[in-house]
Amino acid sequence: MDNSESLSGGGETPSRHAARLINRLDRLARAADHRGGLNPAQRDALRYLGRANRFSRSPAALAEYLGATRGTVSQSLIALEAKGYVRREPHPRDRRAVTLGLTAAGRAVLREDAGVALLAEAVAAGAGAEAATLARLLEATLAAAIARNGGRAFGICRTCRHFRADAHPATSRPHHCALLDVPLGEFDAGAICVEHAA
Repeated sequence: MDNSESLSGGGETPSRHAARLINRLDRLARAADHRGGLNPAQRDALRYLGRANRFSRSPAALAEYLGATRGTVSQSLIALEAKGYVRREPHPRDRRAVTLGLTAAGRAVLREDAGVALLAEAVAAGAGAEAATLARLLEATLAAAIARNGGRAFGICRTCRHFRADAHPATSRPHHCALLDVPLGEFDAGAICVEHAA
């Protein structure tokens, strides 16, 4: 990185400088996302489905999470299904809806996620021991941006006010969602949820 990137010259505010740096990092990661015959929108869809709990794997939730139109998301899903990375299944409680899931091939693509790997390596090299602090600052920044745009938080299930830990001990789904009134397993507890409430 040259001095023009490391210094906020020309009277630029620190927040604007940080925003520009985040944007440039995103562009570097997006360039890596084009590998393997996928585009960045398709990779984002796979990333979401790999982290979303079973209540949040709908096309509408995916569109909201990505801040994309349903038409754009629909085209990405059609391409991902054709490539064998995503499958659609009937929703267990609503015959009009579908649930999205990753295939084994889709999970394999996520394990070799070049864009995220590039950023993770850059964070480790650039932030070092301060990576956890950087993550907290970025979480707060993301929350502020989502609130400003009137979007949903999509937080981690176990941080939600509706999460009840160990409500069903000695079962395969020991936790409980008080909002949906369903038991939760460990994966759901650590996954992102469309219904998340701080």
